[in-house]
Amino acid sequence: MTEIANGTDDGPPDEGGLLPLGEKPDGWALWEADCWMSPEPFDGAAVRLPGRPFPLEEEWQWEYEYYDHTRHSSLLHQTYQHGSVLLGSDRPGEYWTLVVTGPQRGRVWWLRDGCAAPYADRPSDQPGGDFLHWVRDWHVGQGWWRAE
Repeated sequence: MTEIANGTDDGPPDEGGLLPLGEKPDGWALWEADCWMSPEPFDGAAVRLPGRPFPLEEEWQWEYEYYDHTRHSSLLHQTYQHGSVLLGSDRPGEYWTLVVTGPQRGRVWWLRDGCAAPYADRPSDQPGGDFLHWVRDWHVGQGWWRAE
């Protein structure tokens, strides 16, 4: 991030650009997820903790796998608050993060209603997904998350 910019409007115009380090997207504090599922509501005003380990190592679709509040509620909150910095948002409820701690360090993850997934250059290419690949695709407005 420090070699590209600490926030920039470059990139797809409808997404608001790359966030400055430590900033949150405009919709973060007001976001009400349809598939949040935790009995504790999402707290967009909570302090993010990038120094704590990011809890996931593979895609998690809690929309289908969330069945135990005592096991999953804390994990869900940690996924959104621990071990990453926010890069930007496609729209309210869809956020890009760069993992900065833990085994996924250096990878970009997509957080959205009901799912968190690592970014890859294309769906079948899981070894990719680092910040450089993501920002290249984001800058030109292409990537697997967009309709072709």
